[in-house]
Amino acid sequence: MILVTGGTGLVGAHLLFKLIKNGETVRAIYRTERKLNNVKNVFSCYTENYESLFKSIKWVKADILDIPLLSNAFKGVSYVYHCAAFVSFEPNKYQLLRRTNIEGTANIVNLCISNNIKKLCYVSSIATTGNTTNNEPITENTEWNPEDDNSVYAITKYGAEMEVWRATQEGLNVVIVNPGLILGAGIWHYGTGSLFKKAHKGLKYFTSGTVGLVSVGDVVSIMVKLMNSPIKNERFILVAENWTYKDFLQVLAKAVKSKPPKNQASNNLLSLAWKLDWLKHKLTGKRRQLTKHITKSLITETNYSSYKIKKAIEFEFTPIEGSIAAIGNLYLKQV
Repeated sequence: MILVTGGTGLVGAHLLFKLIKNGETVRAIYRTERKLNNVKNVFSCYTENYESLFKSIKWVKADILDIPLLSNAFKGVSYVYHCAAFVSFEPNKYQLLRRTNIEGTANIVNLCISNNIKKLCYVSSIATTGNTTNNEPITENTEWNPEDDNSVYAITKYGAEMEVWRATQEGLNVVIVNPGLILGAGIWHYGTGSLFKKAHKGLKYFTSGTVGLVSVGDVVSIMVKLMNSPIKNERFILVAENWTYKDFLQVLAKAVKSKPPKNQASNNLLSLAWKLDWLKHKLTGKRRQLTKHITKSLITETNYSSYKIKKAIEFEFTPIEGSIAAIGNLYLKQV
């Protein structure tokens, strides 16, 4: 049996769909009933038979921070995909990020070891890969620098990776994937799906930086291939293509039949925007939409290399422009 954590998220839901379609016996963890609708909505993007596929999953209500409930979810399990995470770049969310991403992953790792799990696949992020100079390609060998001005999200995902690497010293076979910005359909109210919603409403500005993009279908296909392969104790960057934000937002707008942004946001404008967002948060208590680290990423040029995964499993990524067009078409049908 296969266990999936974070099954109600974008990666988790698409992974569940692939595993069920492959005829696997799957157990998935969820925290709240309302999040289960995310899975049904993702499934409905690809089949009319989504209700029966959804019911074939053995759902377990649990939390990766609740060890007794989590322990029950591991009974009879041989393989684990750990997709659960908390994503936030808000500095005031640091303790919650630590608990979910580091302590939660430590709990998964410990239960994998105690239950003699054959293999663990952990979904990390390119945020943990470190930086290079002169726009040299970032690879799996690019060293993380703890002295850099790293975001709270990156710090906790790196800490989670350290827990997974600890597991390898205790005999657990693992693979780690480090995806770029993951694009997929079915969850439109938060995450990358909300970008299609924002583009549909109309975007005024683009920024000067670049972004590493990958389709969720490619991410889950690679995860399954790695788990079914003899490859172990390795990590892989998953970026199909590196795009400028200008190109990304223009193609995104086209996909949802909206007008593309025409103006580049200056660094001064972005600096003012995140400071005003901070002030709004302080005055109203509303969640941050734009932080200093998000602003930094929007104006930074990066170049990620996925050569290692392409060579390891002979994988060819799906072209990003076609992926965006397909997701945009699904968005227009569902909203």
